[in-house]
Amino acid sequence: MQLPLGDDPRTETLRQLQPRLIQRFGRIERAPRERRAPAWVLVQGLIGARTKSEISNAATDRLLAKYGSWEAVAEAPLPDLQAELATQTYPNVAAERLKACLTDIVKQRGALDLSHLEPMETAAAMAWLETLPGVGRKIAAGVVNASILDRKAMVLDSHHRRVLQRMGLVPRRADTARAYAAIDPVLPPEWSAADYDEHHLLMKEIGRAFCRPSSTDCARCPAQALCETGRAKAA
Repeated sequence: MQLPLGDDPRTETLRQLQPRLIQRFGRIERAPRERRAPAWVLVQGLIGARTKSEISNAATDRLLAKYGSWEAVAEAPLPDLQAELATQTYPNVAAERLKACLTDIVKQRGALDLSHLEPMETAAAMAWLETLPGVGRKIAAGVVNASILDRKAMVLDSHHRRVLQRMGLVPRRADTARAYAAIDPVLPPEWSAADYDEHHLLMKEIGRAFCRPSSTDCARCPAQALCETGRAKAA
């Protein structure tokens, strides 16, 4: 039987974890408004696989500055987009996904217009986004959470999921879908959309600095006392 929201001990763990992360890494301010347009966040997500956020942010800004509109980006020849995205880890894949997705939106909506998402329930908005080429749960969650839509939707990337697994907050072998299913019901109900965004970005810092794929530095990690793996290593 699933426990009611708030009764699961993982909720309290998350409450205790957040101030520890903020104390270690500092507060993370939300992006400026021009980078919180839903279309901007979508493009950044589509081209950002395995690439540092600051590089993908710059590439997204560069595309819009060069072409002037996302409709023009959709119409650009694929080789040109691949050249523009040379800074990305997988430029050819990024360009293909970007063109396919933007073209599909223009076909459906007549323009690169995502304003129809605003009145939709969060789950429905994410479900619509996930019908687009190249858009999975992570990108859909990012669009509704990190944009001006400002919804309570947690983004899970590989760093974040790995930390959750090692902490014992989601099953060890959970794929992305199972990780979402496990963590969504236990997120503190008082958290705002901005808290969701900040938590995700702070957990990425944990994954980069202390909880790397092939090694852990539990002794220096601010989450150690709340983490199954950290406590086991300290014993």
